[in-house]
Amino acid sequence: MKRSKAETITCGNCGKTGARIIHVSRSYGKGSALLVIENVPVVSCPRCGESYVTAATLREIDNIKRNCSKIASTRPVPVAAFV
Repeated sequence: MKRSKAETITCGNCGKTGARIIHVSRSYGKGSALLVIENVPVVSCPRCGESYVTAATLREIDNIKRNCSKIASTRPVPVAAFV
């Protein structure tokens, strides 16, 4: 579901127009099992304040998680603790 930055859609939560697709990074797991998925499309609605992923996006995230050893690249990531 590719949309231009200016295009708005109807929010699946409140039913009003004005929601947008934004792309974020999401992390799953921790330690050596950590997987970061970049560019995840998230529906964000400024009217009701909700952000959610579609069922199609969830299916693709599950597919990525199942096949991460085949498709993911390894990168060093600095980690800091909030104190």
